[in-house]
Amino acid sequence: MTGIALVAVPFAATVPFATPARGATQGPCDIYAAGNTPCVAAHSTTRALYGAYNGPLYQVRRSSDSTTRDIGPLSAGGVANAAAQDSFCAGTTCLITALYDQSGRGNHLTQAPPGYWPGPAPGGWDNLANATAAPVTVGGQKAYGVFISPGTGYRNNKTNGVATGDQPEGIYAVVDGAHYNNWCCFDYGNAQTDGQADRQGIMETVYFGADRQWGYGDGTGPWVMADLEWGLFSGVNAGYNRNPTVNHRFVTAIVKGESNHWAIRSGNAQSGGLSTVFDGPRPNGYHPMHKEGAILLGIGGDNSVSGAGTFYEGVLTSGYPSNATEEAVQANITAAAYAPGPAAPTGPVRAVGAGKCLDVNGATTTPGAQLQIWDCNGGANQLWTRTGAGALTVYSGSNLRCADASGQGTSNGTPVVIWNCNSQSNQQWRFNADGTITSAQSGLCLDVAGSGTANATKVQLWTCTGASNQRWSVG
Repeated sequence: MTGIALVAVPFAATVPFATPARGATQGPCDIYAAGNTPCVAAHSTTRALYGAYNGPLYQVRRSSDSTTRDIGPLSAGGVANAAAQDSFCAGTTCLITALYDQSGRGNHLTQAPPGYWPGPAPGGWDNLANATAAPVTVGGQKAYGVFISPGTGYRNNKTNGVATGDQPEGIYAVVDGAHYNNWCCFDYGNAQTDGQADRQGIMETVYFGADRQWGYGDGTGPWVMADLEWGLFSGVNAGYNRNPTVNHRFVTAIVKGESNHWAIRSGNAQSGGLSTVFDGPRPNGYHPMHKEGAILLGIGGDNSVSGAGTFYEGVLTSGYPSNATEEAVQANITAAAYAPGPAAPTGPVRAVGAGKCLDVNGATTTPGAQLQIWDCNGGANQLWTRTGAGALTVYSGSNLRCADASGQGTSNGTPVVIWNCNSQSNQQWRFNADGTITSAQSGLCLDVAGSGTANATKVQLWTCTGASNQRWSVG
């Protein structure tokens, strides 16, 4: 797969962070500290995780001039200032270049470097997340999550205070329960420092998805599991354990471990408590553990880049948290009131040169049908939704389809078809100020073949020329 992202420069010691202090309003990390298992890393693009934290949450970079801006909370301990991002990114696209560590230890996450598996960005680095791809509300306030499509990843291989060896730790992440795939590995947590799968037990992360290659549970997934290297585990056994399929819109996912003992817990991030999915001894060959203390997000320890998911917040702790502490954290998460973001706009996509609409021939829902232009008629096969993730979707429910560069093609003449939505980069589009729509994977323009104006003229990818057959009016 290919992508477009710039290689990040490692952060200097001058990167800002604010040392948290106890305030009247508690955050998850205040609760962990009270339980004698303090946070050693705390990341979120949606809110402060300490009651008194008022430093930067994350950084965005806009494509128009490559300048960056730190986004902080609206107030100490509060929700992210999404309006500041919207203003800064207006008229252009932005990428999330850093997730700041709120713990004061400087364990920031930035663009992941190459590992055993190279990323799709120049030099084998991973892509950075589109800053507007995962809108959400927290306490009624707009915020943005970190949308991980395959090829996107963040990492810090030189951390401070994160568990190593067989030291105890806890990890939680709040993720989108509707955004996942069945590949490796949408992880958050503790990983090896060299990006190589050298041996088992060098990782301990939360995994969310429906991968069945190593571990799995009941039903079809997704499941909360642990990536321990050389395998995903849903319990003490390799392969199947009675790990329930998760059906929540927002999920609290927890993995914690100490000497020859670990647990998986999960819950609905919008209401209720936690369920203990597994609590018992380490799998065979994983005692003692050999954790190395790097932190990653969205990828496997060897930089496996096929996973997909959306991350909102998460922490790593020093020490093995009690169930009671985690229940208090879960209560804090549900009180934050996560909810889906604003509905995406839906309407016709008009070809400026032809004066016709982007159309699915015969209103078919069959994957692989090539798109065309046709007289605008308001039919469901001409009503397109531009999602926050950069997809262009048509229909709904079980018939939902995405505009797709066929076969992940990156050459002139690649047909643009409908396909089952899968979050891959060949289904992501950039809507540009000049009216062009470009493939996020190839950079080629959505093009009416041969500058045709007749009904049934096919739509394809082509090198951008500025001609009217490559300009579109959306909505």
